[in-house]
Amino acid sequence: MKFVPPAACVLLGVLLSGAPAAAQSRGELLYTTHCVACHTTEVHWRDRRLATDWDSLQAQVSRWQAIGFLAWSDDDIAAVTKYLNESYYGFKQPGGKPLVLTPAAKP
Repeated sequence: MKFVPPAACVLLGVLLSGAPAAAQSRGELLYTTHCVACHTTEVHWRDRRLATDWDSLQAQVSRWQAIGFLAWSDDDIAAVTKYLNESYYGFKQPGGKPLVLTPAAKP
């Protein structure tokens, strides 16, 4: 029987342990880092939400990042707006088609 070095066993174990998790978008990373502590998914589905279209969603992202003193760039605001729109709202984006979303099932 041939000797297999321990490092080779560890490497093989890592390779066989499964695929890495899918990378998060910048918008999702910013949202989960700075916003999710206060904004659970219910805030996006409530009846009296303030975001009613793409522009008002982007305005709310801009507003709340300013309140939180986050100093996000316009690209960061756009990335979070896009993430929220794709995850929860499905508004027609400027120059784009509306998204068709299926609400997440409640546990």
